[in-house]
Amino acid sequence: MNLTRALQIVGFVYPVSEILLIVVTRARRGGASVHDRGSLALIWGAICAGIFGGIVLQRVPATRIPLPIPWMHGLALALLVAGLVVRWVAILTLGKFFTTAVTVHEDHRIVRTGLYRRVRHPSYSGALLAFLGLALAFGNWLSLIAVLAPIFAAFYYRIRIEESSLVETLGEDYLEYRNSTRYLIPGVF
Repeated sequence: MNLTRALQIVGFVYPVSEILLIVVTRARRGGASVHDRGSLALIWGAICAGIFGGIVLQRVPATRIPLPIPWMHGLALALLVAGLVVRWVAILTLGKFFTTAVTVHEDHRIVRTGLYRRVRHPSYSGALLAFLGLALAFGNWLSLIAVLAPIFAAFYYRIRIEESSLVETLGEDYLEYRNSTRYLIPGVF
């Protein structure tokens, strides 16, 4: 199997896995309060808009990324797979507390193990890393910006909602955790 085909397969599996997550985690919301404020719909809209923009802009010759296609697809595939691994490790670490909508459970607690020791939102870090890989697959700087800008903005909006809900629910405990970790990238942001 060549890199392009592998990239297509992983690029197909990723959204299918996200749709399955929505279905599976919807059942977990019983007894929990949802604070999503439309962020899930915004993220999906940003993903669709970003990918559409990436497809349209990939043909602009002046902004092509000057790397051979096999290298570009290899790097894209590596980032996409790494992002998915980070995302799924984060999801499995959260266990029952993971939902696709911003949800606070009655017995909610802060998870401080695994990736959550360093960043507060590693599943979003993984998703953004995967989208960086997808954006690179277009092989164009404009496509990269078109894909990442709306998706990052939507995730940042969602993070703000999630943080607000967790501070409201968990109070000082979450504020202490927030002061000792970063949003997405350990030691940076």
